[in-house]
Amino acid sequence: MDKKICVIGGGRWGQNHIKTLFQMGNLAGIVEANQQRLEELLAQYPVHGFTELDAAIEHGFDGYILATPAETHYPVGKKLLAQGLNVLIEKPMTLSSEHSKELVDIAEQTKARLMVGHLLLFHPAIIKIKEVIDSGKIGQLYYVYSTRLNLGTVRTEENVFWSFAPHDISILDYFIGSSAIKIEAKGSKFLQNSVYDVTMAQLAYPGNVHAHIFVSWLHPFKEQRLVVVGSQGMISFDDSSEKNILYYNKRIDWVDGKPIKVEQPDEIISYEKSMPLAEELKYFIKHLDKTIEIANGKSGYEVVKVLETVQALISKGE
Repeated sequence: MDKKICVIGGGRWGQNHIKTLFQMGNLAGIVEANQQRLEELLAQYPVHGFTELDAAIEHGFDGYILATPAETHYPVGKKLLAQGLNVLIEKPMTLSSEHSKELVDIAEQTKARLMVGHLLLFHPAIIKIKEVIDSGKIGQLYYVYSTRLNLGTVRTEENVFWSFAPHDISILDYFIGSSAIKIEAKGSKFLQNSVYDVTMAQLAYPGNVHAHIFVSWLHPFKEQRLVVVGSQGMISFDDSSEKNILYYNKRIDWVDGKPIKVEQPDEIISYEKSMPLAEELKYFIKHLDKTIEIANGKSGYEVVKVLETVQALISKGE
């Protein structure tokens, strides 16, 4: 892959992109407004450096990674896409569904490739679980839930759902194959008067599939757990601990009108380990001349719509 990529933003997550792209041989440019930080990065990664976006655009690259603060995603993304430039925008795509939809429309008009950094869609365990669901091993999909819990990092400018849940929303849509058609949500504020620390969202999908997302940054231990329940079996995966995909060969059968619990030995489903960020970037680069299907602009827009809906529901519930 000889495509040349420019990373916009040299902060913590931008540096992860920079490091990974450099290791892949695809890093060609860095945009960072802080001159000192830019010089430090260029000393470590000898590529083209810019303090101004316009200079990077004029130089010309095959694709751009937008890893700046979320409030800049819309104006910077719009500027790039309007010129037909390929962009991977970190999550959340924008801070409003209206702006996200506009970026999708611009990309369609200019034929630019637009992708959103829903990193966990490239996690090998998530991909494997999707394969197991689609294979029919767990039977009819009933219910999925996701917990993303930790002590911190507490944000002052966004609530815990906007901070933690974009990953979970994208995973649910990926597993189920559609977006939620009904949402209910509640939240609680403890540390700050205007920022929610704990939220619970209930989501309903077509085909009587249901899900919930529980997120909190006020929790005694770290947990990033997914549970998938089907008619013939169940799956759990905790990305914060052993990282095993566990298949529970358990179900409820009906015998003479009575529910009977059926349990057989559980198993560990193996999967090939790899780094999600490297897989995400490989996918973006590979699809610079193709249609982006995973984590595309439309899916990013759907995630922002859910974020907005939950925000409105928990605010209404005050």
